[in-house]
Amino acid sequence: MDEALELAEYLPVSYRSSSEEAYIRFLWESFESNYEGGKFEFSCLAFHLLYMSFVSFSLWRIRHVREHDFKNALIGFQSTKEGDLLKASTPFAFYEKMKEAEIFRFFKLLGCENQQIGEFSRFLKNRNQVAHPTGTVLFNDQKSIDAEIGKMMREVANIQSHMKPVVLDVYGQFLRESADMDARQYALPEQEIEVNFIHQNYISRKDIEFCLAYDLKPHEDTVNFELLLSMHTTFCETYTDTDPAS
Repeated sequence: MDEALELAEYLPVSYRSSSEEAYIRFLWESFESNYEGGKFEFSCLAFHLLYMSFVSFSLWRIRHVREHDFKNALIGFQSTKEGDLLKASTPFAFYEKMKEAEIFRFFKLLGCENQQIGEFSRFLKNRNQVAHPTGTVLFNDQKSIDAEIGKMMREVANIQSHMKPVVLDVYGQFLRESADMDARQYALPEQEIEVNFIHQNYISRKDIEFCLAYDLKPHEDTVNFELLLSMHTTFCETYTDTDPAS
């Protein structure tokens, strides 16, 4: 159970709608109640949906800062589906427009090889067996579900490590845009960070760890560097030592 709870560190600290937040909370409650009640099959199903949610939030950020590459990766999709994926207004919409296994192909944009992508997606087979009437039970004890969760968490950490340059690009783009006082939405830096970075991009605590170590040197010659530095300083002061349980 403890290893499973670590997934919360990889999921957003803020959601763009109350329904999204309620959905993730429902999955956590379903996972925990079934785990504690010994219904490990259903507990694993809920945890897998949390895992796939993490994948969709990662894809959302890839599309945000790799839009050209993302569009090229859509070659082979129908033109209407391609447009829908480019215009998707929520990460969960990706699953409405493509098969679950297809979503992992976009990790090639991070330099992942087919073998790695196969590792990321291998849990779909067991999940589908759990979700359909097969007459068998895969996870009938705590040992078996803990082993499956351990495998999924290793792939979560692997995906997150590949996401580092994407997260840093998202953060860098935010800093550049927020350094323009005429263009940004909020005068207070704390509000601008919370709404247009954390909230807008489904940022997790693991993402925040990347951003706290962001290298500002490439921006030192920019016109608004002092404002950019001030925004980054505010970010660090606000999110350093964030309580994981909060």
